[in-house]
Order: sequence, then C-alpha cells, then structure tokens
Amino acid sequence: MLVDHDRRRQGYQQGAPPNAPYGAETYRSRPSALRRFLGGSPAGVFLRLLFLSVLVGAFMSMLGLTPGRLFWHVYDSARALIDVGLASLHDFGGWILAGAIVVVPLWLIARLFAVSR
Repeated sequence: MLVDHDRRRQGYQQGAPPNAPYGAETYRSRPSALRRFLGGSPAGVFLRLLFLSVLVGAFMSMLGLTPGRLFWHVYDSARALIDVGLASLHDFGGWILAGAIVVVPLWLIARLFAVSR
C-alpha cells in the first residue's frame, strides 16, 4: 500500500483551514509602496508631521528663530566652511608646487644617471 505523506495533497496546509483546497494559502496583504515609503498610512503620517511641525515651530519661536534667519545662518556657515577648505587647498597646492620644483628635477637627474649605467 502506497501512502502519500505530502500534507498538501491530503487537504492540509500550514496556515490554511484543515479543509482548504490544495494551494490555499493565508493571505497577508502587503502594504502598498506608498505606505512602505511613508512608514504608515498617509493620514497618520500627515497628522504626525503636523504635530511635530507645531512643536518645532513653537520651540523656534521661543528662541526667536525664523526660517529665513535659519536658512541664512546655514548658508553663511557652509560658505565659511568652503572658504576655509579652499584656503587650505590653496596652501596645500603651494606646498605641492614648491616641493615639485625641487623633487622633479632631482628625480629626472637620478633617472638620467640610472639609464647611463
């Protein structure tokens, strides 16, 4: 006597009711791409963002900050950082040029003497 041990053919499937037809699976609804991107339902995310906006706006108001002032402060800070970076690159470029004036001719002379041997 042959016995079929495959539970799927016997009408039993894990996660499905005992009398479910072959191939029946539990249906788990996947969240839509929008819900996955937002991290929840659009209405819930909107309400959370609205609440956080009110809190941050009140805090900024207490500190006397405005969006324009905050933008210009970030802009000025970034500009100063770029100026410092470019100034250091300018100095570094000068070092490279000064070193190259000495190193390259010495290397060239060393190569010429090495070829003549």
